Amino acid sequence: MKVKPTEEIEQALRPVAKALDVEIYEVVFRQGKDPSLTVFLDTEREGGIDLDTCEAFHNAADPVLDELDPTYGQPYTFNVSSPGIDRPFKKESDFLRHIGKKVEIKLYAPHKGEKFFEAVLLGCNYAAGNIEIDKGGEVFKLNLSQIVKISEAIEFD
Repeated sequence: MKVKPTEEIEQALRPVAKALDVEIYEVVFRQGKDPSLTVFLDTEREGGIDLDTCEAFHNAADPVLDELDPTYGQPYTFNVSSPGIDRPFKKESDFLRHIGKKVEIKLYAPHKGEKFFEAVLLGCNYAAGNIEIDKGGEVFKLNLSQIVKISEAIEFD
């Protein structure tokens, strides 16, 4: 199935997100037997993305998608969701929002014998492609290309 680029779909939906005071975290189109377009939303509001927000975005985005016609007339399912609490950082804003917080890092290759560890995110130079972290008092930089996944550390009480 021919599909418009997800960047074009995201750009068309940004005004809808802005009107609802949310951010588009990611747009994913899955091909196959049951093709689907999923828009993941994020927000800095207390309580995060709830079902009412997803429904409001879905209703407001429907006419925009009808006009854009991302699948050139072919049927697909449209979903709206939150990326979840363990969402990986994808954009510069994800990193900047978590400076000073504990993060979980999974590496492609071990650093001092470890491929998975927790650390405090001290800084991010997204343009240069690196982050600065504090792992148990040891401060060092990692290149983003070394990282499989970085996300907020989930602490259970």
